[in-house]
Amino acid sequence: MAQTSSNNGETDEVLVEERGSVRTFILNRPKQLNALSFQMISRLTELFYASEEDSNVKMIILKGHGRAFCAGGDLSTPFHIIRQGNWQLGANYLREQYTLIYMIATYRKPQVSILNGIVMGGGAGVSIHGRFRVATEKSVFAMPETAMGLFPDVGSSYFLSRLPGFFGEYAGLTGSRFDGAEMLACGLATHFVSSDVYYLNF
Repeated sequence: MAQTSSNNGETDEVLVEERGSVRTFILNRPKQLNALSFQMISRLTELFYASEEDSNVKMIILKGHGRAFCAGGDLSTPFHIIRQGNWQLGANYLREQYTLIYMIATYRKPQVSILNGIVMGGGAGVSIHGRFRVATEKSVFAMPETAMGLFPDVGSSYFLSRLPGFFGEYAGLTGSRFDGAEMLACGLATHFVSSDVYYLNF
C-alpha cells in the first residue's frame, strides 16, 4: 500500500491511499470534525477527476480521520471575509462545492463512503450522492442548516425527497439526527457494518 499527500506543501487535509486498483481519500481535519475547507474541496475535485480519467483506478473509497466522517462545510473563514465585504469568496466556495457534488453524483466509477461518525451538511453532500454509503453504529446524520435559518442544500432536496414516507421532509424541516440503523432503514445508507471492522478506521 502506498500513501501520498496533497500537493500544496502544507498540512495534508486530504490523504490518499493506493491499494491495487482502489484509491482511498481520507478527510484529515479531525480537530475540525473534517469540516470541508476550500482547499479540501479543491483537492477532492482534483483527485476525483484524475481518478476517473485513470484506467488503473476501479473504485474510490471516501472516509474521515477521527470521530467524524465530515461535519459539513467549514464556513467560518468565508463568513468573516464576506462580512468584510468580499462576497466573491463565499460564491467561489459554493461554486467549488457544488461542482464537486455534481461530479460525485455523475461519477462513472463506484464510490464507497464510510460514514463512521458525524455526517452532516456538506458531509452528506459528498457521500449520499455516491453509489454506496456504509453506516455504522457510530453514524450520526443530520441536515442542521435549518437551525441557522438556511434551507438544506448540497443537493439534499434531491435525495431527501426520495426517501420513503416523510423521512425527507422531517429531516429537512427539523434538522433531526438519524443514527446508522435509521440511515439504513430509510435509504440514506446502502449498507451497515460494525465500526470494529479494521478498514473503516484510520
